[in-house]
Amino acid sequence: MIETIRQPVAAEFQAVNALIVEQLASDVDMVENVGHYIVDAGGKRLRPLIALLAAQALGECYKAHIQFAAVVEFIHTATLLHDDVVDLSTLRRGRPTANAEFGNASSVLVGDFLYTRAFQLMVQLDSMPLLKHMAETTNTIAAGEVLQLMRAGDPTTTVDQYLDVIHRKTAVLFSAASCGAAMLSRSGEAIESAMAAFGLHTGIAFQMIDDVLDYEGDPAVTGKHVGDDLREGKATLPLIHTLNEGADADRSLIFSALQNRDETQIDAVLAAVARSGGIEFTRDAAAAHQARALDALECLESSAAKDSLISIAELAIKRVA
Repeated sequence: MIETIRQPVAAEFQAVNALIVEQLASDVDMVENVGHYIVDAGGKRLRPLIALLAAQALGECYKAHIQFAAVVEFIHTATLLHDDVVDLSTLRRGRPTANAEFGNASSVLVGDFLYTRAFQLMVQLDSMPLLKHMAETTNTIAAGEVLQLMRAGDPTTTVDQYLDVIHRKTAVLFSAASCGAAMLSRSGEAIESAMAAFGLHTGIAFQMIDDVLDYEGDPAVTGKHVGDDLREGKATLPLIHTLNEGADADRSLIFSALQNRDETQIDAVLAAVARSGGIEFTRDAAAAHQARALDALECLESSAAKDSLISIAELAIKRVA
């Protein structure tokens, strides 16, 4: 499915990949080693793909859009490097994380390199409004990571607090990808707002399903361990729903397991979440955000690129990895 989605911008997508490899060049071997390790791990690269498709849907995908898409991917990759260190993760996309392979210090420092490389590329685009937008986006992501760390192991986390975290740490970069493409296309404030909304709600839906897959996904497909969120003390929507609506015994179980980050309780937690309908509740919430993302695309004329953006919103809630 992803190959079909990429088709309207296949050549541009390959150009982004080539630019990423080119910009990983450094006279410091560790930078190239760690950078290539995580970039070569694959992934759908949805965020840069959204930037390219948005540009194409708005008229034409220019060289500036290709460079901007690489910026988005570098920022995302930097967050992955830092996240895996903070979360003590050992598996991503089916293989050891960069911090497991090279150590925490190398992962953090190469993540910093990728952040700064992204801003070097952005300066070359010579757009102060876009630079300002991406600076605010990157700062928001960092604040979201801090918020998530502060709330780790907190079973009193509310739905609104959960949404605040995923808005900041995940959805805002999806939003920046689509809105930034519109800014480069000089599409005007109304279109920029619509594209920002598309990315935002797609990103929220994507993260909600990611949280579902942490409890019911197949590790052979997702490339990460079931129950990682519980081990990291993340109060995601399936758990919050169970804490709010579950039977007393189930609420007590999850309260303790989350507070103590007790992954040995994963099977019991899974059963409690199932009894409360936590998975279905989260999927329904993701579908509601997907609908809002699709509504935002109504401003675009029909095109193959628009069809691919619609497919990305659909993929966000139907994916298994």
